[in-house]
Amino acid sequence: MIWTYFIIFLLAAIPFFEVAMIVPVAIIGGIPAVPVIVIAFLGNLLTVGLVIVFIDWVRNWRRKKKASDEKSESKGHQRAKKIWGKYGLAGLAFIGPFFVGSHVTAILAVSFGGTRSKTSVLMTASIAFWAILLGSAAYFGFDFLVKDKDGFGFITRLLNQ
Repeated sequence: MIWTYFIIFLLAAIPFFEVAMIVPVAIIGGIPAVPVIVIAFLGNLLTVGLVIVFIDWVRNWRRKKKASDEKSESKGHQRAKKIWGKYGLAGLAFIGPFFVGSHVTAILAVSFGGTRSKTSVLMTASIAFWAILLGSAAYFGFDFLVKDKDGFGFITRLLNQ
């Protein structure tokens, strides 16, 4: 089981997998919900924290990449700017991870003018919020849909009507 939790930690730390994908998949896969939520939260938080700490290096890397690509802004970046303009740092921190991922959200939040400390606090709260919300939805939703004394729950009841 330790290897399973280690893999959950690593996958949650990888951009675009994060808590939004790993938590529901792991819980639906039968791994206990509370440890999954905590471990995925810590994995995602570790790398988001590193992004915020090393934001200057990330910005320079992004500028070089953007200069070589010479493309216009991505849809995700445009969406993030729109959220920033409408809801500010807190809105971007809480809504952004669902659309563009928590790592990109952290980069954009600091790039758009959020301080490192405020961004860190709000991203921590956001990651915890999404981990708990999606973990609870996966746990209780899966129980509602599948688990029953005969093993099929709501699906069986729906088909038998």
